[in-house]
Amino acid sequence: MNIVLDAMGSDTAPEPEVRGAILACKTLPVEVRLVGPQDIVRAALDKQLKAQGLLGKNLPIEIIHASEWISMDDKAAAAVRSKRDSSMRVGLKMVREKSTDGFVTAGNTGAAMATAKMVLGMLPGVDRPALAALLPTATGSPCVVLDVGANVDCKPQNLEQFAVMGMMYARSVLKIENPRVGLLSIGEEEGKGNELTRETFPLMRELPLNFIGNVEGRDIFNGRVDVVVCDGFVGNVALKTSEGLGKLVGDSLRGSMTSSFIAKMGALLSHTALAGFKKRLDYREYGGVPLLGVRGVCIIGHGSSNERAIMNGIRVAAEFAKGSVNAHIEQELAHLAERLQAAEPAPPESSPE
Repeated sequence: MNIVLDAMGSDTAPEPEVRGAILACKTLPVEVRLVGPQDIVRAALDKQLKAQGLLGKNLPIEIIHASEWISMDDKAAAAVRSKRDSSMRVGLKMVREKSTDGFVTAGNTGAAMATAKMVLGMLPGVDRPALAALLPTATGSPCVVLDVGANVDCKPQNLEQFAVMGMMYARSVLKIENPRVGLLSIGEEEGKGNELTRETFPLMRELPLNFIGNVEGRDIFNGRVDVVVCDGFVGNVALKTSEGLGKLVGDSLRGSMTSSFIAKMGALLSHTALAGFKKRLDYREYGGVPLLGVRGVCIIGHGSSNERAIMNGIRVAAEFAKGSVNAHIEQELAHLAERLQAAEPAPPESSPE
């Protein structure tokens, strides 16, 4: 797999991107193309290769020049229009031209979404793209939650499309044969929720998928559901709350384990179990979230991503491309459109004069 990485995306770019690219090429069957200003990226790459004793080694890393980049402080819409040679646009053009299998950025989320929609375009049958996050569950298998920030306001048909895209992502990447899909609401009963969820429920019930009805926030983590559908406002709040809670649990556990000599001995004895627990709660292990619905693989990560998060973002992009998720989504939406068209009542015949 050949993955293009925005070398100027993260808060402290390009160091995390360069280290993540090196780590990915050492541990994954991938080639990485770093996109950004040639002199800046080359200096950072040579520095890291030298520090790791890899200078002169034949790592599959290539630098693609882009004279501009979009910062976190840039206004997304203005930056997308004015910075025509940004690392985001150059990288996504490579995806459009099929010279690479996927694109990864830890940069400005709004700019990444706007650029992807403009450069790649939308899949047929998709009105809006959705960000799909993976959250840990009690069963060990992650739960797909979408949308987590691409669309603050949604219509019922948007959530209907999110459900199909989430199902295909869970099936193709997570290898769940018949994913359970739920609609996030404030109660399990059909009539619970706001106007959006109440109007969406009957639409999802008619979809050719394993719809289990309304689910509540706790169901995201207890393993009862594989795909949770919601609008971007609710999804982003759920995502950020989950990340904050995970950090609180980790910090509290670390504090308790170092509070006394006996606690430290217990921590030493349970080191392996604690490391596994931390890994399950660490967002960096998930790398980034795919932007579903665009014509190409686009993975968006945290601005605070470190080298491991970048490496995992590259891994996610490769898995997404290998699973042909977009092709499956397009095919399923086409089948859905055919079924809906067939279900429409025929227009009444006009009587002769």
